[in-house]
Amino acid sequence: MEPSCIRQTELPHTTKLFADYIYHPDRVASFFPYSTNDPEAFSKAAAAIDFPDDRRAALVAALRRQNGDHPALETLSRPGTVAVVTGQQVGLFSGPAYTVYKALTAVHLARRLSAQGIPAVPVFWLATEDHDFAEVNQAWVFDAQHRPVELRAEAMPGPGQPVGTITIGNAPWEQAAQAMRDLPFAEEAVALARDAYQPGRTFGEAFAALVDALVGKFGLLRVDPMAPEMRALAAPLLREAVAAAPELTDALLERGKQLAAAGYHTQVHVEATTSLFFLLDQNQRLNLRRQGDTYLAQGRRLSSAELRDQAQRLSPNALLRPVVQDYMLPTVAYIGGPAELAYLAQSQVLYRRLLGRQPIALHRAGFTLIDARSARRIERFGLELPAFFHGEERLREQIAAKLVPPPVLSAIAEARRGTAATLEKLSGELASFDASLKDALATSRRKIEYQVAKIERKIGREALSRDARAAEQAASLYGLIYPNKHLQERLYSILPFIAKHGVGVIDEINETLQLDCPDHRVLEL
Repeated sequence: MEPSCIRQTELPHTTKLFADYIYHPDRVASFFPYSTNDPEAFSKAAAAIDFPDDRRAALVAALRRQNGDHPALETLSRPGTVAVVTGQQVGLFSGPAYTVYKALTAVHLARRLSAQGIPAVPVFWLATEDHDFAEVNQAWVFDAQHRPVELRAEAMPGPGQPVGTITIGNAPWEQAAQAMRDLPFAEEAVALARDAYQPGRTFGEAFAALVDALVGKFGLLRVDPMAPEMRALAAPLLREAVAAAPELTDALLERGKQLAAAGYHTQVHVEATTSLFFLLDQNQRLNLRRQGDTYLAQGRRLSSAELRDQAQRLSPNALLRPVVQDYMLPTVAYIGGPAELAYLAQSQVLYRRLLGRQPIALHRAGFTLIDARSARRIERFGLELPAFFHGEERLREQIAAKLVPPPVLSAIAEARRGTAATLEKLSGELASFDASLKDALATSRRKIEYQVAKIERKIGREALSRDARAAEQAASLYGLIYPNKHLQERLYSILPFIAKHGVGVIDEINETLQLDCPDHRVLEL
């Protein structure tokens, strides 16, 4: 079925910056190097890449260690080949479903560019350096009634340990199997997770294995920045960034003021003491605070010169990371979500100073996946996707209104019309008798209308309570589409959709993905 589209501005929590970038790129032109409306943007971005042969050779050698003899490496080794990059934190069971949507968007763009004469390969950046364990140790699936179920992995990370290096103590396969047991392809989905999340593997290794199993056939290369050869590749830019740190911080502070003046938000709060770096030390990612030419980390003092000498042990913060990434890769475009695009609006000043170029930022595809039965229920109740974003109680009220017998609905409507007409006539009479009484009537009228609406809601709730099946269907729809007040793609892993529809669901998503559609898409499977 052809997906239907929902504008990003109809989704909850859409920021002004993101909405303008998608629909009014001229408004944010000063914060991004290319307009998504410019048909020559990709050619210009590709022409701006100056990627030395020795760096390309070192990159291909490093990636061969991680990807084996992947056919895309032969393409990447050729001068002029560019990369379409995306990435994600290495969360349990692939993290949110949009991880797959990011990867497929990168694949589509790389293929389009190659067809247009700009040889390109898709690359997935594994965010193994992050040290927020709470963001990666859990995943969500749903059962046959679309009730959300949280899964958590057992592990014993050290303080500040990069998540990609944490060994998984126990992956919750059995809990996943129990939760999804009544879905038709549950065994297939659990087998994918079990094969990837083997005992003794790290979060980074397991995530990479599952991404390979899900989307590897589409030609995606993987990058783990924690690998020693990748750290060596990044060191020159990190060394330069340390030397330019005061200038870079000043530029970020000024950029924050510019964004605020334009009515936008900053994704990362920056202060004069903000450091762009972490120090990797004994399997810890230590936060650094800058004081002039000195950096502080857990009671240690390091000079700028000392940090430059230890560049291979430095890890960039969220604003510097994309610049380092695009120094290591001949990146023509980055595929990201709303928050990542906001990072890039700030990072532009770092790109300008350190790299002299910045890739095009492109929003990833977004989907809400529904099965045929749920689609029929949505049609029966006269619902559209935005109806789910006001909470389950409001949704139940809207569904309940469809269950009220027609004679009752007719009587309510007649009462509303009759009351309005009577009060309107009384208001006209009072206007000529005493204007103050007219104002008092207006207040009473609002109270009367409120009470009629309250009665109508009570009638709807009673109708819903008498129709237990409809009540169950309402809960099922809400759990599928807006679970725990989150967009489906932001909470659930891809696993329950595989358990419900089979692994072929990824091919279906891939076939319907359209780069030229900026909207969120509702796909019936």
